[in-house]
Amino acid sequence: MSIFGKKPVLVPASVKVSLKDGEIFVEGPKGKMQLSLPAGVTCEQKDGSLVFAIAKDTKPLRSLQGTMRSLTVNMIAGVNVGFSKTLLIEGVGYKAAVQGKNLRLNVGFSHPVDFPVPEGIKIDAAKQVEIVISGVDKAKVGKAAAEIRDVCPPEPYKGKGIRYSDERIRRKVGKAVTK
Repeated sequence: MSIFGKKPVLVPASVKVSLKDGEIFVEGPKGKMQLSLPAGVTCEQKDGSLVFAIAKDTKPLRSLQGTMRSLTVNMIAGVNVGFSKTLLIEGVGYKAAVQGKNLRLNVGFSHPVDFPVPEGIKIDAAKQVEIVISGVDKAKVGKAAAEIRDVCPPEPYKGKGIRYSDERIRRKVGKAVTK
């Protein structure tokens, strides 16, 4: 059996979890989420925690047991506290602004780039060079941040572009002048 998959998932008092027909429903102060369990993986609620079990001890089911446990932990954390990612914009004239349901990026192209805000995600660009993406679903927050970063990834010579706040850009030296 998977060591990680067998660990019980503690449910905080502010989160309500219900199990029904192979699905896990999680509700908390930030929102609601649900997860369908694959065949062969079951979940039981015991003493304020969730315990995952598998029908047969096979490699694919052990992997699924750990995956379902991790996804459930992320759902509980998401509806309780939420997830957020911060992107920084570097470059002369580079800026971002939220306009309605779009994020408008001016990042050195001949035209501004409009990024539609996905459902369930909140994007805040209070500072023109800082974008904060927040939401309940960790995967959606990460995907939205990656898509925004892909509009203009940071380049290694001057460091211009969109990067994560905790990302370090390895800088390269420019051309060397020879005499």
